[in-house]
Amino acid sequence: MTPFTRCLFPLIAMVIGFILDLVFGDPEPMPHLISLIGKLISALEKLLRRLLPKSVAGERTAGGLLLALIALICFGVPFGLLMLCYWLTPILGIAVEALLCWQIFASKSLRDACMKVYRALKRGNPERARKAVSRVVSRDTDALDEAGIIRATVESASKNICDAGIAPIIFTVLGGAPLGLLYRAVNVLDSMVGHVDEPYKNFGLIPARADDVLGFIPARISALLMLLGGFILNLNVSNGFKIFKRDRRNHPGPNPGQTQSVCAGLLGVQLGGNASYNGIVHMRKTIGDPIRRIELDDIKRSCALVFNTVLISAVLFYGIRLLIAIALIPK
Repeated sequence: MTPFTRCLFPLIAMVIGFILDLVFGDPEPMPHLISLIGKLISALEKLLRRLLPKSVAGERTAGGLLLALIALICFGVPFGLLMLCYWLTPILGIAVEALLCWQIFASKSLRDACMKVYRALKRGNPERARKAVSRVVSRDTDALDEAGIIRATVESASKNICDAGIAPIIFTVLGGAPLGLLYRAVNVLDSMVGHVDEPYKNFGLIPARADDVLGFIPARISALLMLLGGFILNLNVSNGFKIFKRDRRNHPGPNPGQTQSVCAGLLGVQLGGNASYNGIVHMRKTIGDPIRRIELDDIKRSCALVFNTVLISAVLFYGIRLLIAIALIPK
């Protein structure tokens, strides 16, 4: 293939995969790569914990090895598969890469999960809402009141706009499905083992840091694009930028506060604050000002913000990739 086709064919696959995600999301009967990666992580974790000593150094080494193995497998396998497919025929390569991209993107699944919480609360069923929100957050949800459920859902939407939507677009544009899948694998690894409490305090340290590094630039790009998405929705962009500048470091991690602060400012609500994880209350700063009380429709507003911002991101980064492909056309 020429440099032009090597740039253009994966772009076609990315666009197809993106559209498939927007239309179909993740159909439940269909086997999902992210689920398989989660099972692989669990199996390798058990193996490495058995092989390495249960000391601080041993657990950190085991976590680092787990990260290396997952990164190698999740990049190397799709890379080799796509090399073979494109070598056989570009149509096969595009088709396979489009299917991979479909499973890497998850913006519709994020919206659907948040709207399940909305519908349960709308029907006056807080128990079902607590169960639904427990699928999108890692905190304890049993004792959450309605405002707490709404807040947790809005926080999840504003945090995962980067992890599930914009960062996968950026990484696939940079390195096709293999790099996009590597990013999602590290993201899943962090969600499974990157916890500050035992038994993951030491084991999950290196995977958590890797996720912070990979998400550092995409999180900040996502925050800025959210301001544009908020402008389209006629939200309070000036307050969004104000809270972003003031509170973006109020989250314990370096990345989630970037997008959560913009969302809090755009909506005029307060997010963050203390949260319970596995029965342990973690003291956290708040994000945003309580200009008004958080309400049920804020879930819909945050979902609309996610959708608009992801579309803006796709147009921007796919447009850049297309311009690069055009520049590579042989003269």
